[in-house]
Amino acid sequence: MGYNNFGGFGGANLGNLMRQAQKMQEEMARAKQELEQTEFTSSVGGGMVEVKMMGNRELKSISIKQEVVDPDDVEMLEDLIISAVNDVLGQIARKEKENMPNVPGM
Repeated sequence: MGYNNFGGFGGANLGNLMRQAQKMQEEMARAKQELEQTEFTSSVGGGMVEVKMMGNRELKSISIKQEVVDPDDVEMLEDLIISAVNDVLGQIARKEKENMPNVPGM
């Protein structure tokens, strides 16, 4: 009787739930695409090192001012680069979290 179809057992609710899930998937895909096409920039050391990265985490460029290149202090330059890369990755992660639709349980 009503066991072979959804009639009487929340069929309308299931259809509505499926539409909501599809809409959420579309929103997530759109947000992901928008994020991937966004360029993020981090500048550290008073502008001595600048990193540009796309939202898909593709590194676009690293700019280093000549004044910060000291053969006797390579560690400082390495630390600045690490700091800039970590900062730009943090920017992307924050934007990703901000842009993703609210998904219950996530």
